[in-house]
Amino acid sequence: MRTLLTTLHSKYIHASLALPSLVAYCGPDCGELLIREFTVHEPKEQVLAALIKEEPDVVAFSVYLWNRNATLELADALAVALPQIRVVFGGPEVIADGAELFARHPGVSAVIHGEGELPLRALLAAWAQGDEPSGVPRLSWRRGDEVQIGVDGPVLADLDALPSPFAAGLVDLSRGLVYYETSRGCPYACAFCMSARDEKVRSFSPGRIEADLKLLLAAEVPLIKFVDRTFNYDGARARQIWSFILQHNRTSRFHFEIGAHLLDAESLALLASVPPATFQFEIGVQSTLPATLAAIGRRADLATLEANVRALRAVGNIPVHLDLIFGLPGEGYADFLVSLDRVAALHPDHLQLEPVKLLPGSPLRDDAARLGLRFDPHPPYSVLATPDLDFAEIERLRGISRLLDLTLNSGRANGLLAALAARCGSLSAALAQLESSWRRHGLFRQLLAQRDVFAGLAAAVREAYAGVEQAILLDLLARDWARRERLVPGQAPELFDTALTEAEATTVQARVRQESAALRGRGVKLQHFAALFHHLPETPGRQLRLFLYHTAPGAGLAVEEVVIDVTEP
Repeated sequence: MRTLLTTLHSKYIHASLALPSLVAYCGPDCGELLIREFTVHEPKEQVLAALIKEEPDVVAFSVYLWNRNATLELADALAVALPQIRVVFGGPEVIADGAELFARHPGVSAVIHGEGELPLRALLAAWAQGDEPSGVPRLSWRRGDEVQIGVDGPVLADLDALPSPFAAGLVDLSRGLVYYETSRGCPYACAFCMSARDEKVRSFSPGRIEADLKLLLAAEVPLIKFVDRTFNYDGARARQIWSFILQHNRTSRFHFEIGAHLLDAESLALLASVPPATFQFEIGVQSTLPATLAAIGRRADLATLEANVRALRAVGNIPVHLDLIFGLPGEGYADFLVSLDRVAALHPDHLQLEPVKLLPGSPLRDDAARLGLRFDPHPPYSVLATPDLDFAEIERLRGISRLLDLTLNSGRANGLLAALAARCGSLSAALAQLESSWRRHGLFRQLLAQRDVFAGLAAAVREAYAGVEQAILLDLLARDWARRERLVPGQAPELFDTALTEAEATTVQARVRQESAALRGRGVKLQHFAALFHHLPETPGRQLRLFLYHTAPGAGLAVEEVVIDVTEP
């Protein structure tokens, strides 16, 4: 019996961890097992042809939020093309599906609910022997015209019973990004999360974790992303793994989802020794409203979380990504903007704002009707309205989220936003002002190049301000633009004043020749752009600024800003 285990990734660089783990555990009793990975961007016909070419007896799909619809369509087509084939669904997107999934998709033979190793091995072993998979926990399967709904059952207590997919050579390490888990479950029961159903945390043993990490570190995988829900649920365990990485790592970077409120003094001291940008931390704040945190069962001391984030930012060696969720119970539009300002004051490297997703099987989804939460019935199940937040307000928050991504999170327009926040009273008020302008002009309906973003910001400033105030803000925006993008003399956007005097142009050329001479033989390409500024707050009056753009093979753009004294020879 030949079984294909497959999935549709959101990006090519993603390499599956679930499929290799399943293959490693199933073993030879399940017949021949092959892993085939695709992306949601590949034409369905091409993926279908690739699967059929393998002549499989069984195709097992790993189904996620981003690929559910595409996977269901693919599976339907596969069942029509190969009526004798058996199609299996597993993964987080089908945990809560029952008999209705079989009814809508007649080609589906079985569905695995939850952690997949035990039920998939039992299912494939039974089919390989010509038997039925009767009595397998967490497995629903089709018997003729009937659907057998499996009962719940225990998961593996000892994770070390799962053979390492890395040691077996089953994981593609060539894509630049590898997912890795050291534990399953989460000690918290946040109502919006699937892990709320699995509060018991199970960990691989230290020996197993270190053996896996040695393989990944020896392969010099560029980015290793830990998928543990709360990596530092046990402080001593987290420190042991971090210390091992610091001792053995050469070139890899590491991403962790942590609970910042769990960091103690010993952990913070260790983390202060991490080489710059070797670790990345993602920290879910979600809300700063106590009533909302209580409503979703989120137990985290906010004051401790904030203090620890400030400590991490003070050292500055670990990029910090903070998350907020809008549309949660009890939190209105104004409440969320308060959360935004409070979290932005921590100065994270990235602040993500997302609507809550009512995931099938999550407690919040089960309780949505009672709480008055209305949501899109199709993936990604985003909230559409709540008793505290109507659809128009949710759309405004979506716009603010996109503006935040296009500006601060992308390193654009920092100077402008700081000035707008000072004028409007807060960052959230500044973003709301920009959002209103962009929505009126339909900019959220477009894919925007970087120049479109700056042009849209300039238009919003001109719309809301006049006189000297407008001139100051536009000068700040122009400087942000020149710091972000290599601008070309003679092709500058209309925002810039490039009418240099002959003396100023001569001074600029002399400085550029000086800089070029200093860089000669170092493999660095130097380009430049000069412009006049008249209303920068720190230096009012006519001022000439030179932007030096350095590029080198394998390196990104580096920008040096120089104030030119026109009295220089």
